Amino acid sequence: MGSPVRVLHTVVNMNRGGAETLIMNLYRNMDRSKVQFDFLTCKEGVFDDEIRELGGTIHRIPYITDGGHFRYIRSLNAFFSQNRHYKIVHSHLDKMSGFVMQAAKKYGIPVRIAHSHNTQSEGNFLAKTYKDYAGRLIHPSSTHLFSCSQAAAEWLFGDRGRVSILLKNGIDSEQFKHSSSTRNRIRLELGITNQYVIGHVGRFNLQKNHNFLIDVFNECSKNFTDLHLVLAGDGPLRNEMEQKVKNLNLSEKVSFLGIRSDIHHLLQAFDLFAFPSLHEGLPVTLVEAQGAGLPCIISDKITREADMGIDLITYLPISQKEDWAAKIPKILLETKQRNIPQDALASNGYDIRNTSKWAQGFYLEAAR
Repeated sequence: MGSPVRVLHTVVNMNRGGAETLIMNLYRNMDRSKVQFDFLTCKEGVFDDEIRELGGTIHRIPYITDGGHFRYIRSLNAFFSQNRHYKIVHSHLDKMSGFVMQAAKKYGIPVRIAHSHNTQSEGNFLAKTYKDYAGRLIHPSSTHLFSCSQAAAEWLFGDRGRVSILLKNGIDSEQFKHSSSTRNRIRLELGITNQYVIGHVGRFNLQKNHNFLIDVFNECSKNFTDLHLVLAGDGPLRNEMEQKVKNLNLSEKVSFLGIRSDIHHLLQAFDLFAFPSLHEGLPVTLVEAQGAGLPCIISDKITREADMGIDLITYLPISQKEDWAAKIPKILLETKQRNIPQDALASNGYDIRNTSKWAQGFYLEAAR
């Protein structure tokens, strides 16, 4: 038995974002005697210890925001110059993958995968212009294009999106099965007993639209007193959102939990999952919420591919707060069966065992 094929994944850091969660789900389900993951990152992440335990190596270079454009490009070139043994580099940086692909091509890495996880760039005009420049390097430098949804493929790859490979954001369906005992335990931990719980999982940034969600919750709680909002995640806008909640006198009704490692348990405590994002590729958390049998009220900016067809998703426009405030109580008062059809995830392509098996086969074939 030879050494495993080592696949280099490039990310900013290995924290609990959608792309990073998918990578870890794949990694845990790989036959690591055949395929091993290594990582090129710029910052520490919460998954770092687990990666090392699973046999992965984490390399670090300074990010653009720390060292500037030219230092970043020099660091990428130096890295690939010194690590030409990698046969596969798989980049998850959306448009910024262009720089990675270019450096990997320059130093002879034969398989270069650009993976789209979004449908829009973050940042101001200058940041977006810079990312557009980086994105133009993807086509001449990559050998394979992956995406989490057709919408994400079209955004990053344009016409070539039609020939990209759709790698769905699979999850471990067993972990998310509804459990009354887990629900009761988590609600007890959170100090929530008889209230209806609206839950959200996501990084506190502009894209996730917490500002809108808190306004909607404020409207709902004026007429529907038995409500509690649970927000899991961290990010640059968290302090601002905590202050907003205080200003609205909602502190007793809103819980900020920070980053959680037990999202599969936390979802059991919710009665409704709210997701008013301004843009998304195909969010893993929405797959997880449906896997837990949760009714979901989500932004109409999210691709219809997110709906697994098991009557759990309601799309609403993010221009209409009053529609959300009217719809949420109606959904909460409907009694929903929390056990979803056994094959719901697998039949929609979201079972991680199938996804990992396919990805492992792809990596082994590509490395030959």
